[in-house]
Amino acid sequence: MRVGVVGYGNLGQYLVQQIEEHASLELAFVWNRTVSALDGLQNKEAVLENLADFPSRKADLIVEVAHPLITKQWGAKFLAMADYMIGSPTALSDAALDTDLRSSAGSHGLYIPTGAFWGGEDIKKMADRGTLQALSVTMTKHPSCFKLNGDLKTKNEKVADKPVVLYEGSVRGLCPLAPNNVNTMAAAAAAAHNLGFDKVTGRLVADPSLTDWHIVEVELWGPGNMDNDTAFHIKTVRRNPANRGVVTGSATYGSFLSSMLGARGKGPGVHLC
Repeated sequence: MRVGVVGYGNLGQYLVQQIEEHASLELAFVWNRTVSALDGLQNKEAVLENLADFPSRKADLIVEVAHPLITKQWGAKFLAMADYMIGSPTALSDAALDTDLRSSAGSHGLYIPTGAFWGGEDIKKMADRGTLQALSVTMTKHPSCFKLNGDLKTKNEKVADKPVVLYEGSVRGLCPLAPNNVNTMAAAAAAAHNLGFDKVTGRLVADPSLTDWHIVEVELWGPGNMDNDTAFHIKTVRRNPANRGVVTGSATYGSFLSSMLGARGKGPGVHLC
């Protein structure tokens, strides 16, 4: 399988290395907004300077690990030529873009990696049956691990010595404010499609004492009566090793690689991987 990689930050570099070491994968191209960042790449033939030239590289799968804007500008074009794995699924919080991508996935697959989202396939099965009643995702990190916009950035900068809830509300409302931090929540909203971005709850917590971990808590309610606490209920807690200032926890790299390896053979449409 020929794989094109869009974005050459820490995760992009990791994926490129893994692709070149994998017996059944071939690096079709690597693109980065700042071309000079690719100077250290040994495989110079893989460098794609102009993203508009991607069709000439004949990739079977294109993997975005750059920014949600890439999907907005190029997602439909990618899907016309290849399967596409969207590494920044916060882009799907744009309802018009989400609709456009789904309609564009008529000949190739749109793959959404689960990343740090635990239990995605099971949650999707519940959503398929219409038995998923509620879903919330709480992400807790050291304040330095957040890259935020608007009021959330200001609020995070004021965090001193105690945990602060920066946001609690719909995932759709959160994605534009934290596009680099809440891909896990976006994947949850995509899996829980009967609830979607408006009804899945996202909660962002800045905790200055959390210097070694990113913590992701997923809580859901299924069949039964939530009002008298007799509904099916699950809560998972995922502790992902991460240093201060790091947006992506270390365990997410391996999870993302597994998603990439699973992004094949499912045909047209939208798929979790």
